[in-house]
Order: sequence, then C-alpha cells, then structure tokens
Amino acid sequence: MSIDHLDTEPDRVALHARDVEFDWSGLPVHWIPGEPFATHVLDVLHLLLPEGERWFVRLFSEAMPLIRDPRLAEDVRGFIGQEAMHAASHQGVLDHFAARGLDTSPYVDQVAWMFRRALDDRGLTGKRAQEWLVERIALTAAVEHLTAYLGQWVLDARALDTAGTHPTMLDLLRWHGAEEVEHRAVAHDLFTHLDGRYLRRVRAMLPVAPILFGLWVRGVRFLLAHDPVPAKPRLRDWMRAARRGLTPGIGGLTRALLTYLRPGYHPSQYGSTSAAVTYLATSPAARAADARGAG
Repeated sequence: MSIDHLDTEPDRVALHARDVEFDWSGLPVHWIPGEPFATHVLDVLHLLLPEGERWFVRLFSEAMPLIRDPRLAEDVRGFIGQEAMHAASHQGVLDHFAARGLDTSPYVDQVAWMFRRALDDRGLTGKRAQEWLVERIALTAAVEHLTAYLGQWVLDARALDTAGTHPTMLDLLRWHGAEEVEHRAVAHDLFTHLDGRYLRRVRAMLPVAPILFGLWVRGVRFLLAHDPVPAKPRLRDWMRAARRGLTPGIGGLTRALLTYLRPGYHPSQYGSTSAAVTYLATSPAARAADARGAG
C-alpha cells in the first residue's frame, strides 16, 4: 500500500541489527489455519531470501570503499547488519522444514546458483568491475523497492491476525517487514551516490520483476507439491487469498511497480517509517533482543 510522506514521519532512523531469536518447535505446516495456499505463498520468502540477503551483504561490503558520504556509509553498515540477520532468521525456518522432512535444496540450490555465479564479481577489474558493481546495486535497489512494498503490506495485513496466523511466524514476517521499510532508501541512495541515472535505475527493474515473480511461482509449486495434501497452484487461488487480505495482490504489486517508474521517485515517499518503528517497539522478538542486549 502506498502511503504519502507525512510531516509526522521521522526524517531518518539509525539502522541497527536486532539479534532476534525464534522458536519454531510448535509451528504447524499450515501456519495460517486452513489456508495451505496462502501459507505457502508466504513460505516462499524463507526459500528465496537467505541467499539473496547474503548476496546483498557481500555486494554492499564491496561497495563500502567507494562511499564518500559518512552518513550514507553509516546507513549501509546498518543495512548490512540487518540483512545478515534476516538471512539467519529465515534460514532457521528452512532448518525447521528440514527437521520435519522437507528438503528444500532442489529450489534453494537454484537460487544460490543465481546469486553466487550469475551475479558474482565475474573476476573483473578496474572500471569494468566498478560498472558491474553499480549495475548490481541498481538491481538491489529494484529488489528493495519490492521488499519494502511487501514489508508495508505485512505490517498492514490485519487479515493475518483475524485468520489466526501462528504468532511466531507473524512476528518474524512483521519484524522483517518493518526493517525492510526502515531501510528502504539505502540501496536507492547508494545507487544515486555512485551513479543515479534514471534510465539505469528503471532498466534494472525490467529483469528483477519477472525473475522474482517466476521464482515465487516456482516456489509455491514446489511447496504445494510437497504438502501433506499435494496440490497445484491456480491463479484463482491467489486472487481469492489476495481478496481476503492473506497475500499481496496483483493490483498492489502493479501500483508499486508503476511508482518506481516515476522520474522523481524516492523510497521515502513510499511506505511508513513510523509504522515500522511502532511495530519494532512492540515485536516480541525485537523486544527480547533489546533486553538481551541491555542485560
């Protein structure tokens, strides 16, 4: 959901990683009760995100020496810390899946190949290496726009509460979503700092959107095929789940993509930092992490 920038929004928050912990021992297969399709649509996050977020950490660490703005450098360090913790937390869900007998490696290994091989540094040097680095940061900015949309969506998705979503999973999704909203401008600002060309920024979304959509569809198919009651994904299942507010919908995703195409676009215009900060102040996992850190 697009939220106009308000005067009440904080101009900037200090980004820091929260050392969260989650106990998955009581997580049911369908953690949205009676909703296997919606559960697996959101479960794709656990399959897709860890490798991507580890790649973000490597990429932004590589970019650190090129940053000339101390404030941006501080934001990038906070981004790196948060993304590393996101990867570890979603990996915990994958480990839980493995413990219950679900081997996700056929899907995860393909995602890993894309990030480790197709998007690696290619052994380039000099100007060509820097251009490829900037190109990958542009790709990251496009991805971060979509994850910020998803983060705001899950913060606003009251239907997940009324559906009886497992509280630990809901906290993971909203903690992660809140941090995506919190750091939504970092990749964009880094790209602007290093390059900033409008056409390059928009061009990066052209492969990102269809590749992520394709990976998501494949992930849902994979999870439904390994469900205790196997099924095939259908478009009407997605439309039904989206109408009920249990998954993002086509309309919201389309509006998010169109927003990105505006020449004057900046992530601060999209999403609510105050909503993210408010959730992080009440998140059970975030509060426990803060208590451990203060102890």
